[in-house]
Amino acid sequence: MYSGKNYSFWKSIVWSKKYIFYFLLIDSIPVIAFELLDCKWLMLPWEPISLVGIAVAFYLGFKNNSSYDRLWEARKIWGGIVNASRSFTIMTRDFITNEYSSKKLTDDELKNIHKKIVHRHVAWLNALTYQLREPRDWEHYDEKLDLMRKMADIHHEDNHYEKLIDYLSKDDYDYVMSKDNKASHLISLQSKDFKSLKQDGLIDDFRHIELKKMLQEFYTLQGKSERIKNFPFPRQYASVNYFFVWIFIFMIPFAMLNIFSEITTPYYIWVTIPVAMLVSWVFIMMEMIGDYSENPFEGLSNDVPIKTLARSIEIDIRQMLDETNLPKNIEPVGEFKVQL
Repeated sequence: MYSGKNYSFWKSIVWSKKYIFYFLLIDSIPVIAFELLDCKWLMLPWEPISLVGIAVAFYLGFKNNSSYDRLWEARKIWGGIVNASRSFTIMTRDFITNEYSSKKLTDDELKNIHKKIVHRHVAWLNALTYQLREPRDWEHYDEKLDLMRKMADIHHEDNHYEKLIDYLSKDDYDYVMSKDNKASHLISLQSKDFKSLKQDGLIDDFRHIELKKMLQEFYTLQGKSERIKNFPFPRQYASVNYFFVWIFIFMIPFAMLNIFSEITTPYYIWVTIPVAMLVSWVFIMMEMIGDYSENPFEGLSNDVPIKTLARSIEIDIRQMLDETNLPKNIEPVGEFKVQL
């Protein structure tokens, strides 16, 4: 997530610089051929091309709205994880007591149980972020983006799951590492522990049900995240939209020639190039914004900062247990100060 107030105009230019060079080439060739090689037949009427532009604009609007819906849903899901994690922690701390137990535990023993459950929840948060950062074929990957991911310690080639040992017992770690969906099985371990605590009288029936509801909520939130991660924005819409944008971009200079050739001012025909480039840039920027908003968990500057959120949750809930040896908040990385 970009942490500045606004993207500057220059940053937008830098982001799309590759396409600007393409536009310079695409728009210069017809104008040069028209003016210097006397290819007057290159002109096309503006009216049908404007209809194509209107259709493309509507299609872009649909795509961008749908992409934003995916991004905003992802943010709401992780907002739910933040709130549910806090509730789960205070329920763990206050529900697991000696009140209904026939065999009383010491305060230190109770605190160790609370710590074990909360730390396992932190492991779930981290495992879920690792799973959501795993690349998919439809996501964006290149050397520069991978470098930013490495700076933020979220690069998919790193074996992040080894870090779960910091929050789990050796038996729990070995069990989880033998599973494919590690996050799901961490919640399963929580359920087993709650069952055991109920049998020992450390949780009564009502409190056990409430804690199980929290686990169900975590499964729901995880499943919603996985749905967005594993089901892309329909590729037929994304692909056709991309084709339409480029067809329109290639047609723009020919229609502009028809307009600017009617102006008798000397050399005014060359204004076709910057004007056509500007129109092309506007359309490609709308396409790029939608394209880079489709996958909110891939770890780019416009995505949900799930690693930052997971760390913030960890600090928050461990402080509820009065722990002091805590990690620091994650600082933004890169030139654009991106929270990941």
